This record gives sequence, structure tokens and C-alpha cells, in this order.
Amino acid sequence: MTVAALLPRSWKKRLVDTNVEGLRDRDLAWADVVLLSGMHIQGDSLLAIVERCRARGLRTVVGGPIASSVPAAELKADHVVIGEAESLIAGLALDLERGTARPVYQASERPEMTTSPLPDLSLIKMNRYSTMAVQYSRGCPFNCEFCDIIEIYGRRPRTKAVAQVLAELDQLRAAGWREAVFIVDDNFIGNKARAKELCKALADWRNRYKTSFDFNTEASLNLADDPELMQLMKDAGFNSVFLGIETPDETGLIASNKLQNTRRSLLDSVATIQSYGMQVMGGFILGFDTDREDIFDRMVEFIQKSGIPIAMVGLLQAMPGTQLFRRLRGEGRIVDAGGGDNTGERLNFLPHMDAAKLVEGYRSVLKQIYSSAAYYERVKLYLSRIQAKSGRQPAGERQSRQQWLTRSNARAFVTSIVRQGVFGRQRWSYWKFLLTVTTRYRHCFGTAMTLAVMGYHFQVMTQKMSKALEAAARAAEIEEIPVRVTIGG
Repeated sequence: MTVAALLPRSWKKRLVDTNVEGLRDRDLAWADVVLLSGMHIQGDSLLAIVERCRARGLRTVVGGPIASSVPAAELKADHVVIGEAESLIAGLALDLERGTARPVYQASERPEMTTSPLPDLSLIKMNRYSTMAVQYSRGCPFNCEFCDIIEIYGRRPRTKAVAQVLAELDQLRAAGWREAVFIVDDNFIGNKARAKELCKALADWRNRYKTSFDFNTEASLNLADDPELMQLMKDAGFNSVFLGIETPDETGLIASNKLQNTRRSLLDSVATIQSYGMQVMGGFILGFDTDREDIFDRMVEFIQKSGIPIAMVGLLQAMPGTQLFRRLRGEGRIVDAGGGDNTGERLNFLPHMDAAKLVEGYRSVLKQIYSSAAYYERVKLYLSRIQAKSGRQPAGERQSRQQWLTRSNARAFVTSIVRQGVFGRQRWSYWKFLLTVTTRYRHCFGTAMTLAVMGYHFQVMTQKMSKALEAAARAAEIEEIPVRVTIGG
């Protein structure tokens, strides 16, 4: 939507988000040129679209994070844009109109976010989304070995002005949006002073319009060191934050240069943030060189004690362009220059741990943390923490309770009861959880039911993933069975 707003106003534009709808042949027939953006995880589908366009003789332009770390020739597009669009899109558009566009466009600088326009909301089907996004900053001050953010966007956080963010929220509100908004950041608190300024403005904006907008974002664990900032985020309506925790093993954090997580207790930090009414979503990684065979049990134990309901565990990937990729390539351990899918069984490098044990341990962790009993225990621990102080409730919970019984939420609640409470394999755990919520955590009923539904989603996805991993393991075993062939009888 931001790139569309940078293009000439005279151009007729159509946006297809293949996360929520299919790309139709008539969309391609309508177009003169197709601009595609994607991340590494979307590489296969992006290349498939490029091939569809090539078959029709349709020009293609590929940009986005994938173009910043994959050789341009591999993208098979007519034109490749490397870097951020604000400083070069005007020249690219003019060259496309004249028929003189070059094969590669490279941004010469990282533009200030103040040059970024209002996204063009008119191009999307808003009713297909549960969350809208407002980008506030790019870049992160830390230096994690496995991260490609700092390679693409740099280590100096660049932020939009407060007025820009409020203008985007005004635009969303005018379009009728009343649900959650994700403040898109590589690290929301990369510049704490700016983050505090924005939080104060967001609180004033919510009060002015009496709106129920809730916010969520990504941040680093040192958020727990700043009570003022956590209170400001709570007052602004932030009810969840994603943290890259990565591993409970400090040697792994040190080896991967995730030093900001070693200067404090991980469990205490999570509990502190939760006490301000913000749900912590945690990112975890298995496959560091320092991982020993007890890492799987330690990971499960940590996640359970943390009270993090949504724990996103993945296998380490050596992303192209990262310090990790360069190191492993120098050690001769890269087996696939791609990367990005950290939820499958395929590793793109040779790990120190036996690969089969690593994949099996990964599967075991997922099964354990997303069993109904384990998941509901984490939710209850989280709910107990946000009610630990008298009157403490999740940010926006009062407004959320007032709005919770909407038609769509009522339908979701009924669907949850049917799927989880009637036909679910672990329905007794579900009813036990529901009883606990209504008797002990009724002030957080909306939050609890939202997490129950999300838990069901993760349980289904874990089952599918586990079956896929088991099938892959069986296939690998079959390939290793020696076959004897007798020639000539």
C-alpha cells in the first residue's frame, strides 16, 4: 500500500494480497506491469507468479526483503529493486513509462521514514483482515548474528513522526476500522525516547475519540528495564508484544551475539512485562551450535514457567546476507543458499547436533507445549499475572469487554464451543479451562477466549506439522534402505 502511494497518481492500480485471495488470470490480463514484493519464506510462490507473468509476456518488477539478499538473476524478473522504495520509485516509474527501465535498481541510501506517504487503503479488502498494520520504524540497534533486519534496514532506528502515525490511524478510523492495529517495527523500543513520545500521543488519540483500538508490536527484552515505558504502552492501549527470547541457554545467546538477553533474568523480565497487562508472544530458536541434547526439555520447561501462551518455536535458518550465513559458508556448512522457512524440517546448514535428533526434538517441543493441558496452564498463569495487582487488567480490557459480544465474536465463541468443547479430542481440558476462567478470571473473559481460539489454531497446525515431519522422516529412512539387484538371474 505504501509503494502504491509512491507511484504516479495517474496510474490505475490493483493490489492482490495472496495471503487472503488468489491471483486471477483476469488480474494479469488487466495489467501492463506487475510489481511483486515478498520475503524469503514466500520465495517459491513469488517465483511462480513471475513465471505466470513471463508466460503472458507481462513485465515484472520484484522488490521487498527477498530482493535485498538474493542475487537478482535468481528472481527471474525483468526488473529488480534492491533496498527501500522511497528514494527510487519515482525514477523507476518514469523509466517504466518510457520503456527504458533498467534490470536492477539499487537504493543509494536508507531513507528517513518522514518521506514515507500515507498507505493507499483503498486498494485492499479490509474485511478480510483481523488486524491492520501501521509501520512506525525500520532498523534495530542490536547485532544478533542470525538476523537479516540489521543487514537490510541498518542498526540506526528510523521512525515516522508522531503526526504521520496519527494520520494513518485517522485514515483507518475513517475507513471504519475498529479492530486491532499492529505497529510494525523491527524493534518498537529501538529508540526509547521516540517510543515514549508516540505512546503519549496514542493515549491522547484514544481518549479523544473514545476508541477501542488496541495495539500490538515487536520489541526487545530490555523493555522490562523501563517501568515508565511499560506504563506508557499500557496507557496507549498496547495489549501484546512479540519478544525474541530465542533460547533459555545463555551460552547460545552469547554465541549468537544476542547479548541484550543475557543482562537480565529472562523469566523475571517476561513476568514484569505481563504485569503491565501486555501479553508476551515469544520467539524461540532450536539449532544453535551450542545446543546440547537437554535443550528440548529446557525449552519446554522455560516456556511453561514463562506463562507465554503463544510460543513460536522454529529451527534456526541461516538467512542469506546475515553474519550467520557468512560464518557458516566460511566453515563449509551451508547446504542451501535459500532460507526463511523455520517451521519445516529442512535445515539449510549442517548443525553441530545430529540433524535427525534436532528435528525430532523440535517436533517433541511443539507437541508438548501445544497439548491442551500445557497450553491452558500457560494461559492461566498469564491471566493470574495481569490480575496480580488490584484492578489490573489487560490494556483495553474494559473497552474490549464492552465490545466483545459483537456478532462476529459471538459467532467465534459458538464455533469455539462446538469445535473445542463438543468435537475436540481434548474437550475436557477445554471445559475445565472455561470453568476456571468464569470463576477466577471473569474480568479477562474476552482475552481468555481469544487465547483459547488461538490455542486451537496452534494445536491444529502442530498436528499437521508433526505429521509432515514424521512423513519426511519415514521417507528419509526408506531412501537409506540398501537395495540389492541381481543381474542375469
